[in-house]
Amino acid sequence: MKIAVEGCMHGDLDNVYRTLQHIEKVHDTKIDLLLCCGDFQAVRNEKDLESLSVPPKYRSMNSFWKYYSGEEIAPYPTIFIGGNHEASNYLWELYYGGWAAPNIYFLGFAGVIKFGNLRIGGLSGIYKSRDYRSGHYERPPYNENTIKSVYHVREYDVHKLMEVEEPIDIFLSHDWPLGVTDCGDWKQLVRYKPHFETEVRERTLGSKAAAQLLEKLKPPYWFSAHLHCKFAARVQHGEDGPVTNFLALDKCLPGKKFLQVLDIESEPGPYEIQYDEEWLEITRRFNSIFPLTIRSANFRGVHLDKQDCRQWIRSKLEARGARPFEFSQTVPSYNPSKSVSNVSLPGYTRNSQTDSLLQFLELPYLLDNMSESSEVSRSLFPSSDRDDSEEIPIDDVDELEDLADEAVDS
Repeated sequence: MKIAVEGCMHGDLDNVYRTLQHIEKVHDTKIDLLLCCGDFQAVRNEKDLESLSVPPKYRSMNSFWKYYSGEEIAPYPTIFIGGNHEASNYLWELYYGGWAAPNIYFLGFAGVIKFGNLRIGGLSGIYKSRDYRSGHYERPPYNENTIKSVYHVREYDVHKLMEVEEPIDIFLSHDWPLGVTDCGDWKQLVRYKPHFETEVRERTLGSKAAAQLLEKLKPPYWFSAHLHCKFAARVQHGEDGPVTNFLALDKCLPGKKFLQVLDIESEPGPYEIQYDEEWLEITRRFNSIFPLTIRSANFRGVHLDKQDCRQWIRSKLEARGARPFEFSQTVPSYNPSKSVSNVSLPGYTRNSQTDSLLQFLELPYLLDNMSESSEVSRSLFPSSDRDDSEEIPIDDVDELEDLADEAVDS
């Protein structure tokens, strides 16, 4: 199977797809799947831009809306995770995963799916220690604090991924696993990104949660993005254990190393995206403790029997099939010929895919639950902490935000 891996998409689907089509033509080959490691920016309309955590002058419709509206169709099955620059209101609709557009599948805040006989897992967002044990208390419309905290990785989602026992072939995370730089040419990395050197030497660059998952899951392949550079490493798990091939890629810009095409051994096609039986079992078993306020999850509150739940899921999938529920639009798409002032755009809406999946799993719909805790706003970043009138290159926005966040964490 030929799999293309892309770093940060930043909404530039047109150019990524055109690049892949050029690769196919030049090398007389066929690409089966595209994986994107975050900052996908699935912006459907002007309202979604309000949930995009970047300075206002960097908010741009880009090209995802064409694929959402049906004006364009993704030429390759595309699977993506979330990063730290996303239309978070839309991704919250698809918390459990689902089609963000025809042929474009979001893995959810955490998730595992099958493509052919490969199991692909992923964790959306970036790691910030101060929010890690919080629940998912943020709801659209976001304020100046929750627009950032909403994409911070939560222990609840990591814990569910730590429950996975069957082998994972490929794993996606936006930020890098902590310590992965020890397993590659970090000296070359800091020549390209000198301001990383202190963190690399002190072994503080990366995500503790991703490192925990890497140690547990030990997938043959792990792909990341976030730091806007290409970096490869081979992680040896124990003296005679398996090896994880790690690769981080840049964002889609001329001259940047943002794409890699790999041959990965698999059964012959045709291939399609399908639900994963074990992941649905984990989803069903842990949904009763889904933390929807600022309080952390109570993991002692899980009471469903694992084996009984697995058999129940298996029988349901045998009866229905494993293909995900169909894509459906929940809001109007951007229309370049109409002014936003003349269009009434809804904020958060329920997504029929999520509704259908929860009904299939016989679980309640909780994503629009509100409480006092979900309205909590913590003033870690006052509105004056960055002057948006000052010119800040978009390439540096992630790094500036990380430096500010690390100063608070320390």
